[in-house]
Amino acid sequence: MAGNNKIDFSLLGRVLQLTKPYRSIFFWTGFLAIILAPLGTARPYLINVMVDKYIVVGDLQGLIRMSMVLVVLLVITALARYAFNYLSNWLGQLVIKDLRISVFNHIIHLGLPYFDRTAIGQSTTRTINDIETINSIFTQGTVTIVADLLGMVAVLVIMFITSVKLTLICLIALPFLIWAGYVFKEKAKASFQIVRTKIAQMNAFLNERITGMRIVQIFNAEEQESRKFRLINRDYTQANLDTNFYYAIFFPAVELIAAMTLALMVWWGARGALTGQVTIGELIAFPIYLTMLLRPVRMLADRFNTLQMGLVAADRVFGILDKEHGLKDNGQIAVEQVAGHIEFDRVTFSYDGEVDVLKDVSFEVQPGKTLAVVGHTGSGKSTLINLLNRFYHLKNGTIRVDGIALEEYDMRTLRQRMALVLQDVFLFTGSVFDNITLRNENITQEEVIDASRLIGAHEFIEKLPGGYDFVVMERGNNLSMGQRQLISFVRALVFNPNILILDEATSSIDTETEAVIQYAIETLIAKRTSIIIAHRLSTIRHADQIMVLDKGEIREMGTHEELLRINNGFYKKLYDMQFADLQPAI
Repeated sequence: MAGNNKIDFSLLGRVLQLTKPYRSIFFWTGFLAIILAPLGTARPYLINVMVDKYIVVGDLQGLIRMSMVLVVLLVITALARYAFNYLSNWLGQLVIKDLRISVFNHIIHLGLPYFDRTAIGQSTTRTINDIETINSIFTQGTVTIVADLLGMVAVLVIMFITSVKLTLICLIALPFLIWAGYVFKEKAKASFQIVRTKIAQMNAFLNERITGMRIVQIFNAEEQESRKFRLINRDYTQANLDTNFYYAIFFPAVELIAAMTLALMVWWGARGALTGQVTIGELIAFPIYLTMLLRPVRMLADRFNTLQMGLVAADRVFGILDKEHGLKDNGQIAVEQVAGHIEFDRVTFSYDGEVDVLKDVSFEVQPGKTLAVVGHTGSGKSTLINLLNRFYHLKNGTIRVDGIALEEYDMRTLRQRMALVLQDVFLFTGSVFDNITLRNENITQEEVIDASRLIGAHEFIEKLPGGYDFVVMERGNNLSMGQRQLISFVRALVFNPNILILDEATSSIDTETEAVIQYAIETLIAKRTSIIIAHRLSTIRHADQIMVLDKGEIREMGTHEELLRINNGFYKKLYDMQFADLQPAI
């Protein structure tokens, strides 16, 4: 679509299908577009009649009557134009409101592979900027173009009826205007595409640098980044200047052609008026007709460009809507509770379809027991969590919960029985209470406070300004790492899961805070099936089983004491590296 100079009518039809819920508004918008065409041409026609039949012959009473008719016509035209503009803009806003909701709802149900391959800024641009551009199809595109074309046809018809010769003179300029409009449309379109590319690059640059401002400043990289931004900003500015250049050439050229045509028409019309071939009324009305004919011609090139840009944006938005969710939720088994018996049976998985991250992995976690998973970075620990939460399709093997394959469960109800606490805690802008409940109306204030007391977070939350109503800033930047982690634990507990997963939950916590976090972990895992991924081996010594992963394979499995008794074992090496200065307690 982006490289096509023709209008994609199938795509345009799909956009217009979005107006179905608002058929009445669409109908009245189209009706007004049709009505405005004859209303617009009636004004110069009435002026023609007023001059020839009343002013020239001195009929004052008739002139007054015609003047009143003209005033009424102008009022009706103004009201119709206002209603047309209002309805077309209203229709556009209603459509893009629905489209934004559809795109957002689709995105939040897409599988994680989509987010692995797609930059956050791209999804944001599709949901906001591109959808806003689609609005131009309604406000400056389809309906407006139809209204302009109908207006031109109406003007030409009344011009030919009034004077064929004057009309033919006026049409001399039309081929030049059409050619100029086509050239402008192609040049402006190419420039617009460059502008959109440059602004996307600028947005991506700003998003990265603002998000990573701590790194920029700690390494004194402000000057380097400033230079990069100046270059990107210069390219973006130049792209806009190139676009303005074509506008600066096109519109004066059109005005020049129109002025020359008007001069030729007045010269010939004045001669005709002297010889009686042209009436005074026609000579006065035709400059108005000419203006009404050429104004849409000047704007059509720009409107077609706007329409094409709107269709390019629509193509991108529909590209997201047409993406499969990735994971088919065809399971029929809905559950209110699960015992929590987890089984991985010869599971093999690859993110890219080529390199296996997990290789023939098999293990079991009994209900209410705790499995700790350790291993070097890249060994496949977090992948286990992703697969258990069914974020990805397996390559081979089966994962079962309570003896039933994950695919047979209704995904929504199964995930309600699981809770996940990540190393990088994500908090949303809003109150502490909202971040704990995720706006679930079934969770009460008392349940949140009880869970906070059990975890050991109630005291610090109460000390915050406003307590549970304290407003958390973006990503929880106004809270410490330990405070964010405690809130995530309360969030997990308040949903009362049967299966709990902790992914590196203490890796970024200081030693003093670790004791509080450790207590929270012990509270969370009590009587729950738990999988704990940890770098700090001190936090998992009391796990029922410890599994050591290496390059996607299980190397060792046993209790803390059993694994330490394996000479040259993977776990013993990891333990010795962390506690080299301490006497190991077996």
